[in-house]
Amino acid sequence: MKSFFRFCLQRPLILFGYGFIALLVFLGIFADLIAMYPATAADPTNVLSSPSWSNLFGTDVSGMDVFSRTIYAIRLDLAIALVGTAISAIAGTFAGAFIGFYEGKGGIAGAFSMVSMRVMDVMQSFPIFVFAIALVAIFGQGIYSIIIAIAFVNAPIYLRLMRGQVLAMRNLRYVEASFIAGIPEYKIIIGHIIPNSMGPILSQLSVNIGWSILLTAALSFAGAGVVAPTAEWGSMIAVGFSNVVTGQWWPSIFPGVFLALTVFSFGIIGSSVEILADPIRRRVAYLG
Repeated sequence: MKSFFRFCLQRPLILFGYGFIALLVFLGIFADLIAMYPATAADPTNVLSSPSWSNLFGTDVSGMDVFSRTIYAIRLDLAIALVGTAISAIAGTFAGAFIGFYEGKGGIAGAFSMVSMRVMDVMQSFPIFVFAIALVAIFGQGIYSIIIAIAFVNAPIYLRLMRGQVLAMRNLRYVEASFIAGIPEYKIIIGHIIPNSMGPILSQLSVNIGWSILLTAALSFAGAGVVAPTAEWGSMIAVGFSNVVTGQWWPSIFPGVFLALTVFSFGIIGSSVEILADPIRRRVAYLG
């Protein structure tokens, strides 16, 4: 643990990434205590007020407090991203492990592996945002539809990562020794190959969480995701966007800054996890 803290302290960007996400989690958990007003409380007499002590981030076109809504939006954006990414990571990891293990082999398993990869090729041939909008249109607008869309568009990433890891590991000596010992194939995959192939998966998780938050905001901005008055960064940016040209920049700028810093921080954390998951790079980083 001391080495990890030293690793972070020596790298200001990584320290900022972990610190900002910790702050974000703190604000999300204690939003009820920190927020000055309810998330959807509108005051028609206080429309588009500039930032002040009574409204730290100002108010939007409906008179709702931008600071309070920005803080409450943390819960929804993080929840959607975490659940969607977790589903895609679990499904993609296990599917990729079995597909990679049986790829090139005969029988039903080998044929299924080949067909599955062609399906992944088709899924990844579509622009991700267009694919996500299509999925939301199919399943209906709402939070659960966004989670499904995130899971669908992210799953091929984990599937391909795990498949590549398994293809490199399935002929190693300890795997062959497990065969000779009579251990069932599914136990070899779950008990030996997957745990030893998790480095790239873990480093990708953080990046995908940030990207999923960005996708959620983009869907809401386009009117295909979370709709007002629910507090969500993308919908807040969309509502306040038209006021920027008239000088009322605060309804969209503040949630936009939170969104940008969140995506940036998760990306930085992903880079640090990639270093820490590699024994050689970790040793160099700690000794450096």
